[in-house]
Amino acid sequence: MSDATIAAAPPAAAADHMDPRRIFAFVAMVFGMFMAILDIQIVSASLAEIQAGLSAGSDEVGWVQTAYLIAEVIMIPLSGSLARIMSTRVLFTVSAAGFTIASALAATATNIDQMIIYRALQGFIGGGMIPSVFAAAFTIFPASKRSIVSPIIGLVATLAPTIGPTVGGYLSSAFSWHWLFLVNVGPGIIVSIAAWTLIDFDKPEPGLLKRFDWWGLLAMATFLGCLEYVLEEGPTHDWLNDTSILLVAIAMVIGAVVFFYRAFKLDFPVVDLKAFGNVNFAFGSVFSFVLGVGLYGLTYLYPLYLGRIRGYDAMMIGETLFISGLAMFLTAPIAGILSNKMDPRVMMMLGFLGFAAGTFAMSQLTADWQFNEMLIPQILRGVSMMLCMVPINNLALGTLPPDRIKNASGLFNLTRNLGGAVGLAIINTILTNRTTLHYERLAEHITTSNPAAMAQINNLTLNFDAHGLDGAAIALKQLGGMVQQQAYVMSFIDVFLLLTGLFAVLSVCTLLMRKPGAAAGGGGH
Repeated sequence: MSDATIAAAPPAAAADHMDPRRIFAFVAMVFGMFMAILDIQIVSASLAEIQAGLSAGSDEVGWVQTAYLIAEVIMIPLSGSLARIMSTRVLFTVSAAGFTIASALAATATNIDQMIIYRALQGFIGGGMIPSVFAAAFTIFPASKRSIVSPIIGLVATLAPTIGPTVGGYLSSAFSWHWLFLVNVGPGIIVSIAAWTLIDFDKPEPGLLKRFDWWGLLAMATFLGCLEYVLEEGPTHDWLNDTSILLVAIAMVIGAVVFFYRAFKLDFPVVDLKAFGNVNFAFGSVFSFVLGVGLYGLTYLYPLYLGRIRGYDAMMIGETLFISGLAMFLTAPIAGILSNKMDPRVMMMLGFLGFAAGTFAMSQLTADWQFNEMLIPQILRGVSMMLCMVPINNLALGTLPPDRIKNASGLFNLTRNLGGAVGLAIINTILTNRTTLHYERLAEHITTSNPAAMAQINNLTLNFDAHGLDGAAIALKQLGGMVQQQAYVMSFIDVFLLLTGLFAVLSVCTLLMRKPGAAAGGGGH
């Protein structure tokens, strides 16, 4: 939304009196944003049910979440330009209606390929709702009301991922995984109708369409999409030795070169990257990227462990993950208070150290861990998330010139989602590689020269023989399953140790940032 549009807002936007029509419109938009953010995490506790229902492989089901994230990443930087070209009313209505249709389609998926396509549509179309809410808040609410509106938006943005796994776990447990998507249909229709009927914040500027960088958009989509494909498929296809991976990697490099060239050359690029010239913004974006890994990557890892190792159903996974979300929710107001009293760099350092402590605690993981063992790491994750989120935003945007804050805020938010998408792909890659490696190393010790292994096989054989079964064959199979499970656990430990090092390094890097002045501005989702 352009500065001219904001300046031309009706007098009601500059006065304390609020038009009830616009308030209802904004409420509808906030609800739409809630659905779009909720759907990132709503599947995380139910991936096992979706995998079983679609007969998908364990290396494929991660794309149910990754496809949504990467598609949303492409839409978020586009939404500002599209809102100016189409108007907020048209963009939000199309986004809400398209998101609803894509949700219904996801519920009809009969194989993993269909699900990935429908989830990508969900993420791409739904991604247009999130930035539109923030733009509308600055257009229709007077300055005297923004101190109330901004925390409400932040609360919704926090609440959605907080309850996502729990809501998803309940729906798939009480009904079926199809209801993870069908639950959007009714509210989506209402939001679409309300948006078309009530939104009147701005006028379209179709003339901007002539300046839109279509080649930049194509290059960006090629770069990000191919990057994800290489990261996901590379480990199982021998990386660049596979022809398809090699071709996709070449397309990724070409897409990256074209995208970055046009982003720095054009006056109206798809994404404005000039803000990275500011040291604080550059480091803040790196921190935001890592925060995305922590938010989305860990919310993927925990359900994967609980389902694959512990055999938890979706409801049990949701209940376990809710502890982290509850800690995040309760810490939010405390983080707001601390941000006014504490050096934001110190606050952010404490947050990353808390993350590191939580992931290090998880590196002591065994196949027997349950709710109680995971309680402290979950609380540390939730508290640390909020301690990081507030100061990162202020430090990254606080030293930017006022005329760059708006565009930089969208780019800053983009890095968090991109961190989640890339983080998921890298985590899956490491899990696949390390599980294979650990299995091979453990299997080397299952030999006749290993007394402990032979004793285990003999005990199992005698036990099954006593029940009239082929004890030797079953014993070997069961021992193989135990080795596979231990290899899984060891691969999870490797990922948690890697994340511990990442968060520890980031805590030190906070010292490289400059403290913003008292007049620091800017904000973002």
